[in-house]
Amino acid sequence: MDLTSHQVLVLAVLFAVALFLGTVVLWPRLAHRSWRSVTGRVGLLLATQVAIFVAVGLAVNQAFGFYATWADLFGQERGQGVVTDHDTAARRGPVHLVSRQDATGRGETRPAVGGQVQKVDVVGRTSRIAASAYVYVPSEYFQARYARTRFPAAVVLTGYPGTAEALVERLHYPRTARAQAAAGVMRPMILVMMRPTVAPPRDTECVDVPGGPKAETFFAADLPEEMSRHYRTAGKWGIVGDSTGGYCALKMALHHPDVYGAAAGLSAYYKAPSDPTTGDLFHGDREAENRADLMWCLDRLPPPATSLLVTSSRQGERNYRSTRKFIAHVKAPTRVSSIILDSGGHNFNTWRREIPATLAWLSERLT
Repeated sequence: MDLTSHQVLVLAVLFAVALFLGTVVLWPRLAHRSWRSVTGRVGLLLATQVAIFVAVGLAVNQAFGFYATWADLFGQERGQGVVTDHDTAARRGPVHLVSRQDATGRGETRPAVGGQVQKVDVVGRTSRIAASAYVYVPSEYFQARYARTRFPAAVVLTGYPGTAEALVERLHYPRTARAQAAAGVMRPMILVMMRPTVAPPRDTECVDVPGGPKAETFFAADLPEEMSRHYRTAGKWGIVGDSTGGYCALKMALHHPDVYGAAAGLSAYYKAPSDPTTGDLFHGDREAENRADLMWCLDRLPPPATSLLVTSSRQGERNYRSTRKFIAHVKAPTRVSSIILDSGGHNFNTWRREIPATLAWLSERLT
């Protein structure tokens, strides 16, 4: 059974409850000072606590989408990575459609009515990175009167480690985009939803790692180019993400304004970290390390003609002060907007409150 399945969670909860009830029933029989009784009590308490911990961990993982599979949890995910078989990639094609599903969640089979979420595999021609994505295609895309229309498009990124499924099922990007377009708040938009981790389990921070994954090249060149060949997209792209994805989004727009005309960072940070999940991203290249510091980019590089949106909360977010500082350092022709909540944490609930306004902002900037 899958890590995120409801069956696993239910079994874990039932097992924890059974151990708790077993402890209550068996405790009188173990109320002796013999080594067997003491060992039995310690074993029951330890097993019950571990079972409760596992059940709570599974519930939290389902709510926030940290890990998608058991292999992902234990650092054994091999489903994505750097492609070395160039001939195989060329035969398969840069964008390979894996599956389709209804975007409404109500079983609507006509994409011209409800839109569609398509799972695709993308192979970068330059970076040679292969990654999976969920593409929300609005219903208008399939309607005859829009047959020649090109639609605004945006990349949507999770945090680290994150799962692309969470963008659909937990953050409700397709549902929100559909409702916003139906209300006339935004134009119908194609959303390419994926995780920023293109070489799992490593956190590449969307950096071209010397001798390693060319993550920035993938997001800045390969992904928009290949998706534009496969879908009818218009003009410059948008990009939005939360946490690590937010940092990547802002960096893509600052470094590549010719590709990304607008970027939104939800609860973003502004400098690539260095920790066990990232490893050595720069290999002593000071210039590359500086470019990964967004404050350094604002202060030292010519301001690009792009639009940025940053979000934070006065209470509950660690990035509030750094976000205020980031806003203050933006110079024309770069434009900056913000969403500042009174309170909100670094979590899905906060981002769901920010996503409707963010999508409307993206639509306006891309139009």
